[in-house]
Amino acid sequence: MSQPTSEPQPTAAGHVRSSSQQGIGWIVLDNIAKHNAISLPMWRGVIDALAAFEQDPAIRCVVIRGAGERAFCAGADIAEKEDVDGKQGTADLDVGLAGLGALKSFPKPLIAMVSGYCIGAGMGIATACDLRIAAPNASFGVPVAKMGLGYPYVETKRLVDLIGPGMAKQMLFTADRLDAERALRVGLVNEVVAPGELLQFTTAMAERIAANAPLTIAAAKHAIATALSDPADRDTSVCEQRARACLGSDDYAEGRRAFKEKRPPVFRGR
Repeated sequence: MSQPTSEPQPTAAGHVRSSSQQGIGWIVLDNIAKHNAISLPMWRGVIDALAAFEQDPAIRCVVIRGAGERAFCAGADIAEKEDVDGKQGTADLDVGLAGLGALKSFPKPLIAMVSGYCIGAGMGIATACDLRIAAPNASFGVPVAKMGLGYPYVETKRLVDLIGPGMAKQMLFTADRLDAERALRVGLVNEVVAPGELLQFTTAMAERIAANAPLTIAAAKHAIATALSDPADRDTSVCEQRARACLGSDDYAEGRRAFKEKRPPVFRGR
């Protein structure tokens, strides 16, 4: 499928693999013995992989997935939380929030390819992505109420934006899980694909995104994020500037030429 550009050795705390091919970056959460539970070193691996993909102009879209088919990410690696006091727990939380912040602020399209468990921190990762494509065996949950934990505001806000306050309350209050079809009905995922077709479907979508005009997609992603932000923080003038910049871009000229010549456009992101 792709040639690895980063291949850390497996550890007891899991690891993150990254690779790229044809304009698509891949991030794999690999802690398969623990259903891809994410450890602190893995959070740092996600941050590093995103930073590398952001700086690579050849990367137009990134897909994040779990190793194997049984889990996308079953939450935080609980083994790290044993004998941790409040101060260390806060420091650990900050690492996870930094990882979620890196996902949310990533300027290129992000797709979560979800097979199996998507629980707790896994939900945070998936909802921080732009799109979520699920296999029929996917299940989604936020079990903080069963553990006595508080769910961070930034993650709560994203959940509310996706599924509305009523369903967000139901998930957080009951700690119940949603199967793939219900997740689709409430708007948590974009697509549920046929068994065995998740990788093929997600790759094809990522390829379509990667073939489109990068400046247009970046402008759209920024505008949507602005629309979802608190009204006091919105700067719609930047959205207007980005949209107008597309009009003077080489890519817009290429798009017009390609339309006239009846051929696929070749966009350069400038």
